[in-house]
Amino acid sequence: MKGAFMEKTKPNTGFIIAGLLLAILVGAMDNTIVATAMPTIVKELGGFDKFVWVTSAYMIATVAGMPIFGKLSDMYGRKRFFLLGIVLFMIGSILCGTAQSITQLSVYRAIQGLGGGALMPISFTIIFDIFPVEKRGKITGLFGAVFGISSIFGPLAGSYITDQIDWRWVFYINIPVGILSIILIILNYKESKEHRKQQIDWGGAISLLVMLVSLMFALELGGKQYTWDSIVIIGLFVLSAVSLIIFLFVERKASDPIITFSLFKRRVFAASQGVAFLYGFVFISASVFIPIFIQGVFGGSATNSGLILMPMMLGSVVGSQLGGWGPTKFSFRNIMIVSGIFFISGVYLLSTMDTETARGMITLYMIILGFGVGFSFSLLNLASVNNVAFQQRGSATSMISTFRTIGMTLGVTIFGTIQSRVFNNKMADAFPHGGNMAHQAGAEAFSPEAAAKMPPQVLEAFRHALSDSVDAVFMWALIPAILAFIFILLMGNERMPSRDPDREMKHKAV
Repeated sequence: MKGAFMEKTKPNTGFIIAGLLLAILVGAMDNTIVATAMPTIVKELGGFDKFVWVTSAYMIATVAGMPIFGKLSDMYGRKRFFLLGIVLFMIGSILCGTAQSITQLSVYRAIQGLGGGALMPISFTIIFDIFPVEKRGKITGLFGAVFGISSIFGPLAGSYITDQIDWRWVFYINIPVGILSIILIILNYKESKEHRKQQIDWGGAISLLVMLVSLMFALELGGKQYTWDSIVIIGLFVLSAVSLIIFLFVERKASDPIITFSLFKRRVFAASQGVAFLYGFVFISASVFIPIFIQGVFGGSATNSGLILMPMMLGSVVGSQLGGWGPTKFSFRNIMIVSGIFFISGVYLLSTMDTETARGMITLYMIILGFGVGFSFSLLNLASVNNVAFQQRGSATSMISTFRTIGMTLGVTIFGTIQSRVFNNKMADAFPHGGNMAHQAGAEAFSPEAAAKMPPQVLEAFRHALSDSVDAVFMWALIPAILAFIFILLMGNERMPSRDPDREMKHKAV
């Protein structure tokens, strides 16, 4: 079939799925494993005021890579760019393990993220290519469950490695898993060599990257190195706005745009992108700030914060499975309404945490949030690619991943800015003549040994300031959570068909 990348022969689907699952495992696990190790990394490398960039640099690069790799996979086949992505991811992981400063680590994380930009969308696209529609829901649910499983294994592995070995091994652990994934895909995944002529939208990719990077720097540097009304910060905001306008203009003119606007004519597709963006915007805050909250407020080692994340991830596994099994029986919207109710409830409950909140209650809050967000891991991909032509599946799946990751990127930066401002203001109120007390306390309070030597009033002020700042993050997160529910209501009544007419026509033609 001209322009398609179907398998030449019946593929060994079991080994292919295993190879893809391993790749998604390391890609999805990376942020949770790093989040758990972050307090220890900050303690060793310093840079408490810059720690969010370790996450946001990864995500910015992922955003840049996703649409490009998705388009290239439509043009030249899935396999080669999947392999390129995992090799880049492994190179970035090795470099991250050698980092000597928080800035250096952020740069290496960007290399990792560029490779990660290929893993997610191409993996899902391969699944849509080799499985008929009646099996996609269950398989995608399995892939979605890997997000939850990785989020369980990630914090546990990150906490154990950080406490018992060295935080650098949270990056090195990706290497053997990546090698095994490469071997499985090379030996078992076969596709045709037919190419579909397209042009890569470099103008769109560059303008999107400039828009995101300038916005990130404006939010991070504003109020710190520069005042909000300084020429530098205003210039960065202007550059971001101009880049956005250029991006939209280029996309409308490009023959093969990064964002295919014609896909947005489908109601369920457009609404799914909004949900993915807003869910990503909010959910990243839990992965990043809960470990910081647990270690900073309650004290203890990385293992404590790793274990406290487990209930949220278990909830997401259950939600992901339900999301993958349901869309042939119920509409995408009706399933996501259930998701949205739990999601908003979890965010609100997390906004009520303080230094007196029992850990058992925090566990319950995390389960509720995790269950709510779990549906989106599998169902939004199914909704986005439903009834989309084969030649556009790579673009469609990369788009849902792109919007989710853009949301995560903006979320971790904006919420990081909010957390930093509230924390610094609270510490300044507690110690008006304390100079750089916030950063000094932040460098010591995450170490149980150092915290034990801190003056009690300083430690108490730090914990209350940190608690208030994380509460502020989740209170503000209610706004995008509620907006996500509105997008869910706009998804319409579309559901996944029980059969794939496209595939049946191809078999008849044969």
